[in-house]
Amino acid sequence: MKKFNTQEPLSQRFRVLCLVAIVAVLTACSGIKLAYNQGDTLLYWWLDAYVDLDSEQAPEVKQDIKELFKWHRQTQLKDYIHILTNAQRQLAGNLSKADLDADYRDIMARTDLLAQKAVPELTDLALTIKPEQLAHLEKKFEKNNETFRKKFIRGSVEELQEKRFKKSMEQFDLWFGDFSRDQEAQLRKASDARPLNNQIWLDERMQRQQKILSVLRKIDKENLGKEAATPLVQGLIKELLVRTQGSQHKQFFDTYTDGTMQMILTAVKIATPEQKAHAQKRMQGWISDFNTLAAETK
Repeated sequence: MKKFNTQEPLSQRFRVLCLVAIVAVLTACSGIKLAYNQGDTLLYWWLDAYVDLDSEQAPEVKQDIKELFKWHRQTQLKDYIHILTNAQRQLAGNLSKADLDADYRDIMARTDLLAQKAVPELTDLALTIKPEQLAHLEKKFEKNNETFRKKFIRGSVEELQEKRFKKSMEQFDLWFGDFSRDQEAQLRKASDARPLNNQIWLDERMQRQQKILSVLRKIDKENLGKEAATPLVQGLIKELLVRTQGSQHKQFFDTYTDGTMQMILTAVKIATPEQKAHAQKRMQGWISDFNTLAAETK
């Protein structure tokens, strides 16, 4: 399996097997340095849980992930510092919907860069996937889908809205500290204003999974080489990362995203000076962590 070349141009999303998950994990974690320094191991375990890597694949994948983190540490962490510094300025000013739209595009662009960086290695891995690993992957998808049904499909509308609200509040509490009952009531109103149809989320999730399995099966069945498989992997990445934009449910996803941004704007609007100071301190801590991580030569 070809190793990452940290010197190659970065002009060029394979949510399929590994990368995007790490961004979500790190940005949701209060102990960024610890999470980041263990990130290569955690990412390997995550990937292995889906694919059940064999003894030949494992060393190559571990090395590729190690090189990916090296590249990321050397080239991307300064950008994260820029994002956080900009967020501090926005929080101190008058945060607008336009600001959040721009922030979202900025994060998505970096997600795209991260995934595209790994295309050659993901293609190499796809070329080695065996039928029994495809079966393992399919079972893992089915298990995850059943967990999703139990948590987010079954139950009353009120119960599902409560679960969604609590999940959102975990993030808001991380940023701002505790909210008062009155503040939570306002945020609950903003949360409930978002469309609620978890079956759509599940349907889209299952379509993505089937697309992943379809591409991997094609590569295996036709015994494709890297030259023929690479466009399939690249196309899959592109489709997965913009899928909601081309979905028959695009209006639902757009409305949901707008509603979430309105909820964020509500949180910022009702936050007390002390809560905003808590958020500023939190972001400054992450900035310091990223500066420390970027300076390390691990």
